[in-house]
Amino acid sequence: MARIFQEESHTFSEYLLIPNLTTQACQSQNVSLRTAITRYRKGQREQALSINIPLVSAIMQAVSNHTLAIALAKEGGLSFIYGSQSAESEAEMVRLVKSYKAGIVSSDSNLRENNTLEDAVKLKNNTGHSTIAITSDGTNSGKLLGLLTSRDYRLSRTAMNTEVKDLMTPISRLVTAKEGVSLTEANDIIWEHKLNQLPIINEKGNLVGLVFRKDYDSHKDHPNEILDRRKRLLVGAGINTRDYKERVPLLVQAGVDVLCIDSSDGFSEWQYETISWIKHNYPNIPVGAGNVVDVDGFNYLADAGADFIKVGIGGGSICITRETKGIGCGQATAVYNVARARDAYYEKNGVYIPICSDGGIVHDYHMTLALAMGADFIMLGRYFARFDESPTKRMVVGGKYVKEYWGEGSNRARNWQRYDEGNNKGGMLFEEGVDSYVPYAGSLALNVNNSLAKMKATMCSVGSLTIPELQAKARLVRVSATSIVEGGAHDVILKNSQSVDL
Repeated sequence: MARIFQEESHTFSEYLLIPNLTTQACQSQNVSLRTAITRYRKGQREQALSINIPLVSAIMQAVSNHTLAIALAKEGGLSFIYGSQSAESEAEMVRLVKSYKAGIVSSDSNLRENNTLEDAVKLKNNTGHSTIAITSDGTNSGKLLGLLTSRDYRLSRTAMNTEVKDLMTPISRLVTAKEGVSLTEANDIIWEHKLNQLPIINEKGNLVGLVFRKDYDSHKDHPNEILDRRKRLLVGAGINTRDYKERVPLLVQAGVDVLCIDSSDGFSEWQYETISWIKHNYPNIPVGAGNVVDVDGFNYLADAGADFIKVGIGGGSICITRETKGIGCGQATAVYNVARARDAYYEKNGVYIPICSDGGIVHDYHMTLALAMGADFIMLGRYFARFDESPTKRMVVGGKYVKEYWGEGSNRARNWQRYDEGNNKGGMLFEEGVDSYVPYAGSLALNVNNSLAKMKATMCSVGSLTIPELQAKARLVRVSATSIVEGGAHDVILKNSQSVDL
């Protein structure tokens, strides 16, 4: 006979935080939003992969490409490049993020001296990089002969068949540094000689890498950006349980920092097998799994070796899994229950496995509620889809600027059959997502910083300066339908009506 849970499932909108004592130390500038996103043993938290703000972007075609990944990493968060594309295309997006900023960059824009300006323009369009290293063999480790930048030619006046050796700045006129130079020393040389880039060469004159002035300036403007040991931006990638044996090697080769299996229902043997294969073949690459909504689902994926676990089924604004398949749980209840399972697992095994709340966020304060209820970080789709940096174009619909936003379970995306259907090559016969628009909201940085300001202010009201402290101190109360109305502006005529939704 079926088991019926007596507990109701609830959403974030049904809860409010009760304030705690706000001490003089509780000021926004003192709040740290840094959080671990991969498993670690007790007393070894510093070994976990961490991000500086608890926000990651969803594994969706309309959300997470390389442009959004770069913008979010600069602000301290992490993107998971969408997996519903060819493995080669996804790997290239990862590569673009990893090469965007890297202290001493291994050049991925290289030509021979007998290549033409036409070749240079095509390469620039493909990579987005205007600095091209000219080497003896056209590789990033050949003997450096010169540099070609956009200042060395004018497209309106230079013939496209002109060879780059006649346009480039030859090495005899370049300021270079020897292999072994520190990043600090390289930046000092750049400033002393007023350079935009500094080539690093070895004793044989072969190219080792490049240091760019813009990277130094970028770090000053984005102090929260998350970098790997080689000073490159961090980036994640979504995978499925079907072609992971072909996809994962390409992503690892491209430099991916963390993987995540993407599915509407993660409590499956397919995910267990995928995690096991990755752990056997790439033990140093963390992989998240999910989605689940209860204790059993969490424990299954934890035992499988998942480095973090996503929580949430059917709570996304474009997800219709609940009404289509009749499975899921209110997001607030799911996060709270899985968080308790995580804590119990930690007490029993001495291993902490972070959980990610995925879906159900309507207002900014819902983010803080998700963290208070136990989430270590939050995955957002609609929130990021509204920004300049997301993959879709801004358009006018009904006299308002919007951007397209569709679910990965929608007809538009489902051809990639990313959902776990075992060996069913025929794919799904029904949809679990819709195709829609979201209001255009401008730049990512402006909106993210505004949301984080609210989060920090709320944490201060709860007397907390870190996410773990928030979870330990948080006190929540259920709200009635009438108290929700009372919480907003009411019984007045607003001068300027503004939407408060994300």
